Amino acid sequence: MRNSLKLAALGIALTAAFPVMAQQAEGSWLVRARAVSINFDNGQSKAVKDLDITADDRWIPEVDISYFFTKNIAAELVLTWPQDVDIYSGALNQKIGTVQALPPSLLLQYHFTDFGAFKPYVGAGVNYTYFFKRDNFDVADASIERDSWGLVGQLGFDVVLNKNWSINVDAKYHQMKTDVYSGSTKIGTLDLNPITWGIGVGYRF
Repeated sequence: MRNSLKLAALGIALTAAFPVMAQQAEGSWLVRARAVSINFDNGQSKAVKDLDITADDRWIPEVDISYFFTKNIAAELVLTWPQDVDIYSGALNQKIGTVQALPPSLLLQYHFTDFGAFKPYVGAGVNYTYFFKRDNFDVADASIERDSWGLVGQLGFDVVLNKNWSINVDAKYHQMKTDVYSGSTKIGTLDLNPITWGIGVGYRF
């Protein structure tokens, strides 16, 4: 009788511990590498609109690091290195310069886990963009603001291949804008607000 009670107690303990053990086996860290297409909104105001200043769409490499607090809740840090962005003037019908942008983002995500190997997620957070080479323009005395803060919304999914590896598809909308100056005078705002589409691989451990 005593041995039966011990076995029953052990069974209950293992049953209670199984979700935690499964989560530990799945791994709390997920690192992804993506190829990302950036599509700028290019909204403009004031004299910037008259000059028709736009940022050129492009592909960039991206790495993100996620930490899972639970099987559903994770935080994701999205990183890349400074990227060249070509700036054009439609009014002048030419490229007028190139700036560099470093746009890390931090998001809180909810991952859905009821669809087997298909694991969709949603996320929201904040983007900080730092602009380098802010006065690298052929137009006299033109420059842009140093940095930008904005919100980020995210939709995506992972397709799990095995315990560690997965395929990822991801889309984000970033609030991103920069003021444009002629000398020390602000002449308008360029609302970049990019939508990004990415595909890549993930490794969980």
